[in-house]
Amino acid sequence: MKILVTGGGGFLGFAIIRQLLSQGHEIVSFSRQQYPFLDELGIIQYQGDLRDFDILKQAMEDCNAVFHVAAKMGMWGKFEDFFQTNVLGTENVIKACKEQGVRFLVFTSSPSVVFDGKDCEGKNESLPYPKRYNAYYPQTKAMAEQIVMAANNPFFKTVCLRPHLIWGPGDNQLLPKLVEKAKNGRLRIIGDGSNKVDCIFIDNAAIAHVLALDQITQDSSKVEGKAYFISQGHPIAIADLINQLLNAAGIPPVTKHLSPVISRVVAEALENIYRLFGITSEPMITSFLSQQLITSHWYDISAAKRDFGYRADVSIEKGMEQLKHWLSTEKTENIFPKSRGF
Repeated sequence: MKILVTGGGGFLGFAIIRQLLSQGHEIVSFSRQQYPFLDELGIIQYQGDLRDFDILKQAMEDCNAVFHVAAKMGMWGKFEDFFQTNVLGTENVIKACKEQGVRFLVFTSSPSVVFDGKDCEGKNESLPYPKRYNAYYPQTKAMAEQIVMAANNPFFKTVCLRPHLIWGPGDNQLLPKLVEKAKNGRLRIIGDGSNKVDCIFIDNAAIAHVLALDQITQDSSKVEGKAYFISQGHPIAIADLINQLLNAAGIPPVTKHLSPVISRVVAEALENIYRLFGITSEPMITSFLSQQLITSHWYDISAAKRDFGYRADVSIEKGMEQLKHWLSTEKTENIFPKSRGF
């Protein structure tokens, strides 16, 4: 098939492209900028914002399917910025799909769309959306997810995936932030760090997306109009996950801890100060991040296993070995620009 990937130059988008190329598909990427490593793979690239409907529509010409991965991420900022990209941008993707006759859409969502700030252990997709969010990212991703599911019809099939804490070779989000804070002496484990969370290795996340597309093109009745949690299937204590990632990067483990109460107080105080003075940079800690670091939140992935055959082929242990190897070899500079590496 001919397939468009929004955010094709990003961490997950590029991993999905690699999987699709291995199956012989023709790939088009839509991103904010040009990526040399995509040029090297012969990927057709379109540059633009998700609000640029005409360019987006042009990029979808003759496409059979779309992976909508691009999003505005972060835990701080203006609601309008998140809304424009995550909600209006998703509406543009759907509109362009329909005008260009695209039949299938796989949307990258997040478990944070159902996160209410409390412990959640082993729950499934029946979880409701919370009445209130502590950050605009999960709020707008929840809005977008509902739009995608509602757009499903007999002529346009959609499915949403909710990966959590994606990590692995090529990571330009989670690991660089952890390493920077660790090197600056600002990284702390909140509480005792025994609360368990979901995570997912990058290749597992990418394969899950491709499996969902395979299913929706072959027998859409099982997955169409639905959302699915995907993860390693083995929740891990957050302190263990952080220290294993740091170990792969050659950084000593975090030994300092911070009281959950203090983290909440500091987060609320910083947010109030930033709002008062109109500071646009992200605070050191936010209420949403504090809740994520304090609570246990892992989910039942049996639906993804049952409906489209997902399984985490790469274990956490094997994934960490691959991450360590990637970080230790100079060859990664031939694939990823320095700004994308650690």
